[in-house]
Amino acid sequence: MKKAFVHFAEGFEEIEALTIVNVLRRAEIPTEMVSVTGVRQVAGAHGIKITTDVVFDDVDYTDSAIVILPGGMPGSKNLQEHKGLAEVLIAKAGNNEPLAAICAAPMVLGGLGILKGKEAVCYPGFEQQLTGAKIQAGSTTKAGNIITGRGPGAALNFSLEIVALLKGKQLADTLAKGMLVETWA
Repeated sequence: MKKAFVHFAEGFEEIEALTIVNVLRRAEIPTEMVSVTGVRQVAGAHGIKITTDVVFDDVDYTDSAIVILPGGMPGSKNLQEHKGLAEVLIAKAGNNEPLAAICAAPMVLGGLGILKGKEAVCYPGFEQQLTGAKIQAGSTTKAGNIITGRGPGAALNFSLEIVALLKGKQLADTLAKGMLVETWA
């Protein structure tokens, strides 16, 4: 199976990033943590340091099932400033391949014009940066090949939406039940 790539920049939101990795690995989706800093150790917004699996320059994105952006600040801004990641996101969107962003990170997709005409959610206060998006009220939304989530409290549902997209709703339901996720529908 192709891989899910979860991107880590200095200042990432730890709850979101680690929840995504945990849930995808529970679903047996090959998942790699990718540092965009040039080194494998990355510090989160709350000082938690993570050692990623790989650095951005060593990733073969032709092998991707989905490209994922955790939020947090300044993590989302740091993701937005990474030129190589922007090129990957534009190419994936152009091929209608799956992308996912949560919290402030949908601003990265919005800034690249990827959300034009699509339903999306984000952390409150970042709506203006989702250029052309149809802002929704829920905790997560799926618009074709793009999944967005509102913030840390939506991390489990956001992750389960990714599982449902890649491996089916039945597996997402089974995982939700096993993890006692009462908000999953």
